[in-house]
Amino acid sequence: MIKKGIILSGGMGTRMSPLTKAVNKQLLPIYDKPLIFYPLSILMLAKIKDILIIINKGQLDQYKKILPDGKRLGIKITYIEQESPKGLPDAFILGDKFIGKDDVSLILGDNFFYGQYLSTRLLECVQLKKGAKVLLHRVAKPERYGVAKVNKNKITLIKEKPKKFISDLAITGLYFFDNRVVKFSKELKPSKRNELEITDLLNKYRKKNQLSADYIGRGGAWLDTGSIEDFYKTSNFVSAIENQQGFKIACIEEIAFLNKWINKTHILDAIKFYGNCEYSHYLKKLITK
Repeated sequence: MIKKGIILSGGMGTRMSPLTKAVNKQLLPIYDKPLIFYPLSILMLAKIKDILIIINKGQLDQYKKILPDGKRLGIKITYIEQESPKGLPDAFILGDKFIGKDDVSLILGDNFFYGQYLSTRLLECVQLKKGAKVLLHRVAKPERYGVAKVNKNKITLIKEKPKKFISDLAITGLYFFDNRVVKFSKELKPSKRNELEITDLLNKYRKKNQLSADYIGRGGAWLDTGSIEDFYKTSNFVSAIENQQGFKIACIEEIAFLNKWINKTHILDAIKFYGNCEYSHYLKKLITK
């Protein structure tokens, strides 16, 4: 069972410049919460409590203001500063000591997931015993994404931004790996972009017939917040859902409370930490029902 997770929260955020010149993209707001809350909430929904966040060099103080060490959530958060982006598989090389002998999940810090049965899917994915698993989502324009061809939940082909249609199942930014991922990542050679490619890493598992797929499902949502347009689309999506239905997406204290990792005293401490705001008012409702 996977008990460790990595959030890759580095990168230059150049597509959102000049906003990202002073502040890391993952600390910018998606509606009423910083973006980093959303990938963190996904790992917490998967019952992962030991989490490494990989960030840009010089940004540690910014992150620690909002997420010091995880204690108030009943989890453990550690940080590694990245000198420069070297591709997704570099997360496993940087996180070698953190991973140790365990299996691990990786989520990209700018990916947003939402769905009615998402928690069930996540809890199934962390049961992985051998190989790797990716979460797929059907998209209208597969030529914009890395896509996977699937046969009986086994991935038989991966193609990055295919010019000809092979599949409409996009590979999202959420991955589950056995412990060999560290060894496999270290064996990779940089691509023409001078980065280690996630496709090359996934293909190592695919060639062994050990790369499987799970699905967000119809009605679920996966959004990449890499551009200004997508960032605000995601913010509007969260706003619409929360205001219509009355619950919050990615309320990390609520997830920790429902998981019984924290109690009412921790919620009161969180309310004090956030101050007089709508998020605190929501937390107060959790313990006064």
